[in-house]
Amino acid sequence: MEKNIPYKTYLDENEMPKAWYNVRADMKNKPAPLLDPQTHEPMTAEQLSAVFCRELVEQELNDTDPFIPIPQEIIEFYKMYRPSPLVRAYCLEKALDTPAKIYYKFEGNNTSGSHKLNSAIVQAYYAKKQGLNGVTTETGAGQWGTALSMACAYFGLDCKVFMVKVSYEQKPFRREVMRTYGASVTPSPSETTNVGRKILAEHPGTTGSLGCAISEAVEVAVGTEGYRYVLGSVLNQVLLHQSVIGLETKTAFEKIGEKPDIIIGCAGGGSNLGGLISPFMGEKLRGENDYRFIAVEPASCPSLTRGRYAYDFCDTGMVCPLAKMYTLGSGFIPSANHAGGLRYHGMSSTLSQLYDDKLMEAVSVEQTKVFEAAQQFARIEGILPAPESSHAIRVAIDEALKCKETGEEKTILFGLTGTGYFDMVAYQKFNDGEMTDYIPTDEDLAKGFAGLPKM
Repeated sequence: MEKNIPYKTYLDENEMPKAWYNVRADMKNKPAPLLDPQTHEPMTAEQLSAVFCRELVEQELNDTDPFIPIPQEIIEFYKMYRPSPLVRAYCLEKALDTPAKIYYKFEGNNTSGSHKLNSAIVQAYYAKKQGLNGVTTETGAGQWGTALSMACAYFGLDCKVFMVKVSYEQKPFRREVMRTYGASVTPSPSETTNVGRKILAEHPGTTGSLGCAISEAVEVAVGTEGYRYVLGSVLNQVLLHQSVIGLETKTAFEKIGEKPDIIIGCAGGGSNLGGLISPFMGEKLRGENDYRFIAVEPASCPSLTRGRYAYDFCDTGMVCPLAKMYTLGSGFIPSANHAGGLRYHGMSSTLSQLYDDKLMEAVSVEQTKVFEAAQQFARIEGILPAPESSHAIRVAIDEALKCKETGEEKTILFGLTGTGYFDMVAYQKFNDGEMTDYIPTDEDLAKGFAGLPKM
């Protein structure tokens, strides 16, 4: 599609996007390519197609087209729960006594309970279109696994999920939702794969990580006829699909004659943050508008704020391609904190490049402060937020209180990516005063950095 066509051209009669927005098309400095771990040469479409669906590979490698049409079957599915609401937090503003306006884009109003369904249904669609039997994946908190199992049930595909072990144990009901939709769920690392057994041998008693689970899911996908691997975050294709969040948000703000000054999102691998900010970032890249973007990550897994910008494996087992990203090292095993969806050692290559270009900021926050904000939001606004989303709530509240101090009337937007009704073990720990904060030392991080591939 041509550049410089107003994005409204790609809205339907219900003001829903008819095309995803590809922020990479407007980036002067493109994200670095994925590299073959053996040759250190850029991965070809043919190589990637052994792991991913063909059309998803095309989207992964597309750095030029600003808009990519959404298949009509996906648009019809989106209509079940989209557009999602943009809500002004009047009660929170009043409680904080702030002159700031606070808005949140709520993605928890679908059966899977989070924004993850926006990409899950797309990846299942392309797998079905390719004639595959099923897909494999990993999941942290379980939101992605839940969304993908729902999408696979819709298209009649088998779904094999490797769930980070600590989340598998902490969130049994999320696990059972996946099984209800027909998915098989295995705690990771497991004894069912070669890489799982290797990780367990090297790290006895490990609680797992998203990097571990990715390794197992990729091994099963590559070794099983008629299967491909799908991922719920990090990849360019996922940020592309999630751009429906930002496109709808931009449309809603224009309808009410408002414009956000500060846009905040939690950051683990980058899917919701990238989706929320991408059309606004596009305006900034084109010089049309300016915004302040803030990525919020857990202090226990601070890839942007304390990581290194380097090529690294996307998985703990070192079987995936190398990606240039802000990383703590693929061997870094984060603490068993309760924001399972943010428990990943690296950040999206696209967001890493934007951060390195000083186009967005990043902060890390301790989980006790995150749950204080979650509880405050639940009591005032009436929605029990997911622990991941609550990182964005924490910083949104902090920014609103700064406005109270300065008297500035800023408009703050944050992404409320999902609900926390399956995260009650975490809330119980907080309510019982048993939740603690873990911040890795420089020595802890050095161990992960030591394992970065020599380029």
